[in-house]
Amino acid sequence: MSDAPKQDIVVTRLIDAPVESVWKAWTGPERVMRWWGPQYFTSPSCKIDLREGGKYVFCMRAPKEQGGYEQYSAGIYKKIVPMERLEFTQGMSDKDGNSIDPTTAGLPPDFPKEIRTSVVLKKFKSDMTELTVTEYGWTVSQMYVYSIAGLHQTIDKLIASLK
Repeated sequence: MSDAPKQDIVVTRLIDAPVESVWKAWTGPERVMRWWGPQYFTSPSCKIDLREGGKYVFCMRAPKEQGGYEQYSAGIYKKIVPMERLEFTQGMSDKDGNSIDPTTAGLPPDFPKEIRTSVVLKKFKSDMTELTVTEYGWTVSQMYVYSIAGLHQTIDKLIASLK
């Protein structure tokens, strides 16, 4: 798998909300729970230690018609520039934030064990935000395509949560 082509996922969106509101949506646990996960998924819990070297643990619950299972993702904040940038790792975890192999959660073997991610916020006009989310080093596969769709759906939910 190490020779498989790698591709970054980059999604940029303009959001009709000020940078401060978008920043709080990414960094406040109660706010993350309003939007984390793709369409029809919910987030029943979220823990954030917002400091460089701090850890987060997000829970994503599938809709009942898809089994209602819960999956956890966790990571470490690598760089924090308030109101501008978050850099962190993300990977599958147990409910306590301990890393697990994605295959044990039913994901294919090419699903990354750790994904480097950046979230960049830029003021656009007077009260809008340009949001760019980058997930680095995905193996080009069907899971990559699903992840692009899931990221777009998740950002749609983020935008809706700001209204």
